[in-house]
Amino acid sequence: MERLREHLGVGRWLLYGRSWGSTLMLAYTEAHPARVSGMVIVAVTMTRRSEIDWLYRGVGRFFPKQWQRFRECVPAPERDGDLLAAYARLMSDPDTAVRAKAAHDWTAWDDAVISLKVNGKPNAYSDRPPAALLAFARICAHYFSNAAWLEEGVLLRDAHKLAGIPGVLIHDRFDLGAPLENSWQLAQVWPNARLVVVDDSGHTGSTTMAKAISTALDGFAS
Repeated sequence: MERLREHLGVGRWLLYGRSWGSTLMLAYTEAHPARVSGMVIVAVTMTRRSEIDWLYRGVGRFFPKQWQRFRECVPAPERDGDLLAAYARLMSDPDTAVRAKAAHDWTAWDDAVISLKVNGKPNAYSDRPPAALLAFARICAHYFSNAAWLEEGVLLRDAHKLAGIPGVLIHDRFDLGAPLENSWQLAQVWPNARLVVVDDSGHTGSTTMAKAISTALDGFAS
């Protein structure tokens, strides 16, 4: 990154990202606020343990059958413990069949979480080539089982470091996986952030969401 900055002669960056990418954006900007000119963040996710617990346990109250299957796809002794750590181990197994099944089971749960979306795409997570599917699920399990190695709540706690940096937070009202509360909480402590709520979609977005993103980015361009 530093070599790229030197090559381009650019001192500050406009950052854009969504979902778990917002964790990376916030961590980077809070550590290096002078290097960022603005941010457009979609579906804010700060990788707090409370968020992870909601996504892989709490939201199961809406999908009890699918969550039971997600739970029962790990070995019985681990079902009442850390499910994400169990999946992470399965996706690192020497047996390719074990890894492939774990990745399929993981993304089947992800698909269930977004299945209530009116404008959603069926099987949005699992509809990937096998290698890409395993890579996606393995990265998610690895980072989420370790809460991204972040102190609990640190990104929200240190959001005061974003003062002076303009931001647009765009969030779907019907996002079950990353609830709107995430963006709302961040907007309360980031004085230069504007919250845009999209009322017709969930975590994977919609045409309305795409237009809101385009408008936000155009605003920075002008």
